[in-house]
Amino acid sequence: MENPNAKSEETEWEVRPGGMLVQRRDDLNEDDDLNHKHNHETAASAASHGGPMININVAHGPAQHQLYVPAHSTFGELKKEIARKTGLEPDKQRVLFRGKEKEDGVHLHSAGVKDKAKLLVLENAASNEKKVEEMASSKENAEETTASKENELEEMKESEEMSKAFAAVAGIRREVDKLSERVAALEVAVNSGTKVANEEFDVSAELLMRELLKLDGIEAEGEAKLQRKAEVRRVQNFHETLDNLKARNSDPRNNSSNAVSVTTKWETFDSGMGSLTPPPPMSSSTNVTQDWEQFD
Repeated sequence: MENPNAKSEETEWEVRPGGMLVQRRDDLNEDDDLNHKHNHETAASAASHGGPMININVAHGPAQHQLYVPAHSTFGELKKEIARKTGLEPDKQRVLFRGKEKEDGVHLHSAGVKDKAKLLVLENAASNEKKVEEMASSKENAEETTASKENELEEMKESEEMSKAFAAVAGIRREVDKLSERVAALEVAVNSGTKVANEEFDVSAELLMRELLKLDGIEAEGEAKLQRKAEVRRVQNFHETLDNLKARNSDPRNNSSNAVSVTTKWETFDSGMGSLTPPPPMSSSTNVTQDWEQFD
C-alpha cells in the first residue's frame, strides 16, 4: 500500500565524476556545486585508495587551510591538494609533520598523520633562491631600462640643446652678413679717398661687439661649437678691418686726392757733376822747389 504522504514526483539522480550516483540538487549555487564536485572526487579517490577521509589542518604562513584527503594518500598527493588551496606549486613545497619534512612517496597513515592533524607548509630554499634571483634579475632589468630611458632622455636633451645652438649661431651669422656689407661699403669709401665720419666706424664696431657677446653666451658642443668658433673669428676679423679703416680715414696722408707727386731733377754743372766723364785735371799754380833753407 502506497504512502499518501509520499511525493508523487520521481527523484532525479545524476552520475558525478568518479562514477558515484547522487541525487540531483538544483538549489546549489555554482561555488557549492564545485565544492560538492571536489568532495565527491576526493571521496572517489579515497575509495580507490581504500582508506577513510581525514581532516588535516595545513598552515601556510599566516593562513590556515582545512583539507579532506584519504588517509592512505601520499605526501606527494597531499601537495597537489595544498597547491589548489595556496597556489604554491608542489615542487616548491616543503611539508613538515611534527617538525620533520616528509618525502613525496611516504603515505600519510604510515607517517602517523591522523584526523585533525596539523601540518606546516614552507617554500623550499631552492625556490626562494630562484625567486631572489628572479627579483634581482627583474631589478637589474628595471635598472637597465631606467638607465636606457635616462640615456635616451639625455640624448634627446643634448640633441635639443644642439639644435638650439645651431639656430642661435645661424641667426647671428645672418646679422654679421648684414654688418659685413656695411664694412665693405666703408672700405670702398676710404679707398676712394672719401672722408667718412668717425661715428660710422664706431657704430659698426659696436654692432659687431654685440654679436660677439651673443656668440659668447651660446653653450654648444660638437659641430655647433665649431660653427660658433668660426663665427667668432669672422666677427673679430671685421672688427680689425674697421680699426684699420678708421686709422686710414683719420690720417690725411692717406687721402689720395691730396697726394703729392715728387720728382727729382738733377742739375748739370760745368765742373762735370752730373756726367759720367770725370773732369780734366787742373794745373797747379804752385811751384815746388827743392831748395831748403838752412838755419843755424
